[in-house]
Amino acid sequence: MEPHLKIYREVNHGGDSAEFRISRMEELYESRQGKTDEPHRHNFYTVLLVQQAVGKHIIDFIEYDFSNRQVHFVSPGQVHQVIENDKSYGFVLLFSDQFLINNHIPLNFIEDLNLFNSYGESPPIDVNDKKFIELKGLCEEIEKWNDSSVKLGEHAIGSILKLFLIECNNLCSRPEKHEQQIEAGNTILKNFKNLVNQNHHKWHLTSEYADELNISSDHLNRTIKLLIGKGAKEYIQDRIILEAKRMLVFSDLSTKEVGFALGFEEASNFSTFFRKHVGKSPSRFRQKV
Repeated sequence: MEPHLKIYREVNHGGDSAEFRISRMEELYESRQGKTDEPHRHNFYTVLLVQQAVGKHIIDFIEYDFSNRQVHFVSPGQVHQVIENDKSYGFVLLFSDQFLINNHIPLNFIEDLNLFNSYGESPPIDVNDKKFIELKGLCEEIEKWNDSSVKLGEHAIGSILKLFLIECNNLCSRPEKHEQQIEAGNTILKNFKNLVNQNHHKWHLTSEYADELNISSDHLNRTIKLLIGKGAKEYIQDRIILEAKRMLVFSDLSTKEVGFALGFEEASNFSTFFRKHVGKSPSRFRQKV
């Protein structure tokens, strides 16, 4: 599907079985000799604690400018590219689902955070001086444990990583109102997101997802709107558009084949849909990227 897209499947590129890695951004820059990496995707979670950087971070075709004291989050499967105008300083944390399991961190812990988005906008968090010093201190503590051979060191890393993510999550704004509805709707949201991820290539209607969840379309739409600020229909359409962009840029499929793969029986219907949401035709988008 995406023959031109580099995919990193292992946390450690050396091929060992490590499920966690911490690196300094400046060391990675030097190892690449300042060259920009190609757009790529990981099968694991990525966190950038940026102390100082100039350039941009592109995540699923959305550009975010680097600035000092930021935290960036990339989910498994997202396509991203780091473009640095000069040497950056900070930390890169990589960890897999297996690392979470090994350290008795439930996968729903990650799902409950407001940090990792499987697609759509993934803006960085801007951090004040005091909080950045705390986050940097946690990364330095992780680095210390990672460099040692102390028994149960991985569990120490897991505990500090969990604290790091909780601290980051507390920096995210979350609506204070309707807290009970938010908690009650979390299960619907998670199930809806999973269904969209699995079926966006064939189900385009809110009613199809509502039927699968055994709730009304209106209830589904109101719940999703409350939790993420956009309705179910918009969420579904955004997911289709993102997959279309990925396929147009990273595969050799024709526009007609991309549309067919995404559940459009007529190429004209796909082109109309794409143009409406992106502002240009699929072929023009492919030429300009």
